This record gives sequence, structure tokens and C-alpha cells, in this order.
Amino acid sequence: MKKRPQAVILLSGGLDSATTLFFARREGYDCNCLIFDYGQRHKKEIARARRLARRARSRSTVVRISLPWKGSSLLDRKLPIPERRTPREIQKKIPSTYVPARNTIFIAYALSYSESIGARAVFIGAHAQDSSGYPDCRKKYFHAFQETARLGTRQGVEGKGIEIITPLITMSKREIIELGAALQVPFRLTWSCYYGGSSPCGVCDSCLLRKKGFKEAGIDDPLIAQE
Repeated sequence: MKKRPQAVILLSGGLDSATTLFFARREGYDCNCLIFDYGQRHKKEIARARRLARRARSRSTVVRISLPWKGSSLLDRKLPIPERRTPREIQKKIPSTYVPARNTIFIAYALSYSESIGARAVFIGAHAQDSSGYPDCRKKYFHAFQETARLGTRQGVEGKGIEIITPLITMSKREIIELGAALQVPFRLTWSCYYGGSSPCGVCDSCLLRKKGFKEAGIDDPLIAQE
């Protein structure tokens, strides 16, 4: 039996990364999930990410890092989380939930992990259309980082480069949910809310975008049904 190619999946426990994980599995990759505990407001998404990895029969590693300078309302409880904003307001400017250079940090770890296990791909579930104005979720950013990976890794220099794959980058949240449904992603295991309560708050940017996506896809959100 032909050995499946290795890939590293950046898994947060949210809709997008979960769909990306199941997409990579469908594409025939042997998935190694990389989960970050970086001092975010709650650990619920970490627990969800672990469960998703187990459901996908994939290995998972939790990496604990510290960002003591904070600079984000996801890291600093003294800063308010934006609430009840319209989709236009969400996309208008970079919100306080932006974590400085987070994807750059995460992908750098993923590249190191990939080289250590001989993986040929890093998957990340970033998408631009419905993102909350984050600069590190744009196509041009990933194109630039791909060149960094080619120049700054042994595999890249030896012509066996690590591909940074963003399968959702041009999709809307509705399209991501439709793809996730087709891939049989267990949506009930995902967590999108910026808060770690017993149920989604329904008013933060992430909840509002999720709600809009499920409504447009004509699919019931199992997390809401559980309330």
C-alpha cells in the first residue's frame, strides 16, 4: 500500500480549521494537527480541537507559547471584545481581536514541525471574504510566506519545498459550511465564539459570521440547537 503524504494542519477548533482538516484527509494526506495554547481567553477551543483531531483519526500536538506583550482583546481581558457589529462594520477595519502576527508565528512553528517529520504541506483554514479584517488572512500574505518557506527551509533549498495550502481562502462562510457538510465535519464539536461560556454568546464577530453562514447555507447550527 502506498504511503500517504504527511501534512501539518493548523487546528484551532473552529469551523474553518475543522473543515480544512477534513478536506486534507479527503485529499489523501496523513494529518498531523498542530494546536496552540497561546494564552487566549479560554481553553474551550483547545479541547474542541483535540476532539476534532481524534474524530478525524489524526495525530495532534498542543504547543504552549507565551505572548506576554498581549496587544489583543483575545489575550488581554481588560480589553473589550467587539459585539453586535454588522458585517460591514466587521470588515471595515482591523478589530481588537487581531493577535499581532499570529499566523506568522503559527506557520513558522508549522514549517519547523513539517521539516522534522518530512511533511510536504501545511494546511491553514484562513479565508479572506468573511474574515474580520485580519491582514494575515489575505492571499498576498500567504504567497509571500510561501516564498519565505522556499528560501528559509532545508526542504525548500533542496527543491522539496513545503507547500502552504489555503483551501478556503476565496470562500465565504456559507461556502465553507457547505463544504464542511459535504465532508461530514462534526459541526457540533467546533467552537467559534470568542468567549468560553457554556454556549455561544451570539453577539461577538465570530458568532455573528457563523450565524450568517449557517443561515445562508440553509443548515441548522448544532451549537445553537443545543441551547
